[in-house]
Amino acid sequence: MSESGTRKQAHSASPTDFDFDRLSRKPDVEADNLFAVDASDRLILDEAAGALAGAGSGNVVVLEDRYGALTLGAAALHGARKLRVYQDALSGEHALERNASTFGLDDSYRSLPLGEELLAGARVVLLQIPRSLGELDEIAGAIARYAAPDVLVFAGGRIKHMSVSMNEVLRRHFGALNVTPARQKSRVLIATSPIATGASDWPHSETHDDLGLTVRAHGAAFAGTSVDIGTRALLDVLDRMKPDAESAIDLGCGTGVLAAALALQRPRLRVIASDQSSAAVASARATMDANALAERVTVVRDDALSSRAEDSAELILINPPFHIGSSVHAGIALKLFADAARVLSPGGELWAVWNTHLGYRPELTRIVGPTRQVGRNTKFTVTVSTRR
Repeated sequence: MSESGTRKQAHSASPTDFDFDRLSRKPDVEADNLFAVDASDRLILDEAAGALAGAGSGNVVVLEDRYGALTLGAAALHGARKLRVYQDALSGEHALERNASTFGLDDSYRSLPLGEELLAGARVVLLQIPRSLGELDEIAGAIARYAAPDVLVFAGGRIKHMSVSMNEVLRRHFGALNVTPARQKSRVLIATSPIATGASDWPHSETHDDLGLTVRAHGAAFAGTSVDIGTRALLDVLDRMKPDAESAIDLGCGTGVLAAALALQRPRLRVIASDQSSAAVASARATMDANALAERVTVVRDDALSSRAEDSAELILINPPFHIGSSVHAGIALKLFADAARVLSPGGELWAVWNTHLGYRPELTRIVGPTRQVGRNTKFTVTVSTRR
């Protein structure tokens, strides 16, 4: 992951001209019920105000900032500079770039992968708590391993998405945890006194003898080392997918199970595994290594298929998410279907599995082409769409 954004000569935002309401989610899906900032972002910044004022340049790290509210708020409202930022989602990185440019704060931060360079010597960490306990464990362990001994971690979120288990995860890595009073249905946990540990035990690994695959997963990877039932529904029909295809893409690959299985079944097929999640990409690469497929499957981090050329793939597989953050929303699936249609060559096939109640078949027909049902039960439907 390289430094984020092109540095521009622009007037930096001051506390008087910075406005959270001007933040955009783009290029992520935008809708009336989807927002670029919420009360938890504001509460984290308020609780951390004193610490930010005394942290010094280069000593503040922001983790899982969704669209830039924490990073840009810390810079514009609290004078933080040379922030180091990690966002799992590539769309979040791009949104931060766009929003930073809006306020002339392009040079206030840089994006880095989760690891030592990101966290070394950090004295203040702002964290939007992830819903996955595995992701929280991996992040908390990295902070404890690399940050300064006096680091203050301000980890916040919406109360409805927080649990006591999150406190327990943080207490495994920090000697003290303070739970702040709630405000506007949000809360902040302040962790201090990091507990030094050895090397990280991520990614985790599990061998699935029934599939002949070893799956490796980082904390934020969907389904972890297990194989979810939607993916299994596609695995059951791999041998029916466009038998003459020479190139295939596992779109939203997660840990890379479909890409690995396809490569093992069809040795001559060129396979790309693509996901916007940094953790998913790292997991998929680890899965390919575990199954001796690193030379045969190319794993890329991409926002949908934005880096792929039109008419460049004959087969695409997808098990699309139906959540955007904590919201159930069809927008992300429709975005992925549209990009798949662009990248598929005429006559190419999109094989998709989706929650039956979502009823995507008319949309697949409209966006991609003629769509037929391959399998269906009360939970999942498998379809194949042929590009017109």
